[in-house]
Amino acid sequence: MAHRTKIASFLATLLLLAALVTPSAAQETERTIDGKPDFSGTYDIATLTPLTRPREFGDRLFLTTDEADKIAAEEQAGLELGRQVSDPDREAPPAGGAAPVGLDESFKETSGAGSVGGYNNFWIDRGEGAVEIDGKFRTSIIEDPKNGQLPGWTMAGGARIQKLFSAYTKPNDGTAWWVGQKGPGPYDDPESLTLADRCLIGFGSTAGPPMLPVLYNNHKRIVQTKDHLMILNEMVHDVRIIRIADKHDPPEVRKWLGDSVGHWEGNVLVVNTKNFRDETAMFAASRDLEVTERFSKLDDTALLYEFTVNDTDTWQKPWSGSYSWPATDNKVYEYACHEGNYAMKGILKGARLLEGEAIAAAASDSDD
Repeated sequence: MAHRTKIASFLATLLLLAALVTPSAAQETERTIDGKPDFSGTYDIATLTPLTRPREFGDRLFLTTDEADKIAAEEQAGLELGRQVSDPDREAPPAGGAAPVGLDESFKETSGAGSVGGYNNFWIDRGEGAVEIDGKFRTSIIEDPKNGQLPGWTMAGGARIQKLFSAYTKPNDGTAWWVGQKGPGPYDDPESLTLADRCLIGFGSTAGPPMLPVLYNNHKRIVQTKDHLMILNEMVHDVRIIRIADKHDPPEVRKWLGDSVGHWEGNVLVVNTKNFRDETAMFAASRDLEVTERFSKLDDTALLYEFTVNDTDTWQKPWSGSYSWPATDNKVYEYACHEGNYAMKGILKGARLLEGEAIAAAASDSDD
């Protein structure tokens, strides 16, 4: 009888321990076979929270719940309107094009008479709400500087950004305005076009680093092993391979997405990336760009992505940001950007035709 009592007491103790252990075990994040947090999975990083903070929020990092609800409601209303006016069988727009949904006709004044407009809201997938971390909604992805803005440019950085966007700051009046100007023209050859136009790197630094959300194709697929972490980006199918517990390549080895090496600090994967090419996806950053990223789990449904950008040749001081990466059951589909890149061919051919017209007009004027 005493023996049975001891067994019953022992079983009761085991049940009590199980009851105490089970809740915390359920909250424990999934881990790999080597005991590290398992980041493998697919994430949709689309968010209505901008990289830089709207000026009206000042130094305020967080939205109120009402403000976050309003932002989400306005986006949904825009999407619904976009679905109503979108017609996949529509004819070509009239001269000058139509303003995209959500923009008034003043769009034509800034885009130029020859513009055919841009995407309407039907084709945009930039998220359904603001970034939420620990129940708080964010006004911007950038959190340092405290005003949520990019630091000031250096002289070299300002010159690069001006050169990068020089072709887009002129009104599109349907003429080759660059003919007769000193220096190279904006459409001289394929190499004069942006990296995104050439389908080499996704626009907006979506592949990073730092990896930032854009208008659409915001899915990321992570595959993790003991020695590597692979991030497949939906936009332009860029792939990042992060080597864990390794050394950086020599400085002369330069890569489009830089050379990424990670190490574990507890449950956080810290990644340092440098050795970029002269051309980077990060705005007008230089080859001296260095980015530090931190990947950690908020819970089993989202990652926390943090980053710090340091490029003393471009910005006057480093800047940092963070946002959540919610997990999704969606698939990452092929993005065949460069298969028969007819748009790039059209840009260059159109430029040659306009240049021919400008030269002929100039010759006619001189004859008169």
